Amino acid sequence: QVQLVESGGGLVQAGGSLRLSCAASGRTFSRTAMGWFRQAPGKEREFVATIKWSGGTTYYADSVKGRFTISRDYAENSVYLQMNSLTPEDTAVYYCALYISPLWTVSSFRVADRYDYWGQGTQVTVSS
Repeated sequence: QVQLVESGGGLVQAGGSLRLSCAASGRTFSRTAMGWFRQAPGKEREFVATIKWSGGTTYYADSVKGRFTISRDYAENSVYLQMNSLTPEDTAVYYCALYISPLWTVSSFRVADRYDYWGQGTQVTVSS
């Protein structure tokens, strides 16, 4: 079993920054990647970013490319999402997710159903 715990959400003004953290515990040794998704009210959960645990290759949604940075820390068994130049359109609950399967494509990383474990989510609200 795997547990994912997010932190770092909050209220920020447009143009500001936030850093989300996700601490993983449990049977995490077989993971392929960890990522972030978000879900705004009335909308489907959408891909934000993913990082391959081995090698550190990163993938981003077009909507956040150049503004958000995903990173990982082996020692802390954690993944982070640095969010800069935030806009009200970034307001959502942000979820950390863990992808186990060794079978992957760039497209599969963008699909929520391909991830095996999820955190409880952390609210990010950007005011205009």
